[in-house]
Amino acid sequence: MIHTVKIDDTTRNGKKLITELRRYRSGVEFENPAQSGAVPEGYLSAEEFRIESTKDLNEICRKHGLLQ
Repeated sequence: MIHTVKIDDTTRNGKKLITELRRYRSGVEFENPAQSGAVPEGYLSAEEFRIESTKDLNEICRKHGLLQ
């Protein structure tokens, strides 16, 4: 049976758990979205981020009269 567990590595206990789990050579596998290419829900690609941030910046500038 395989269990999916989410561990918050910003907490003391989370760091301890990850350190302990990394000691095991078999039976434990860490998934890294950067390596697998699976993008978590809600994330943007660099190109999508550029487009969205440009839209937001233009909207703010128009709101404050910096762009027409």
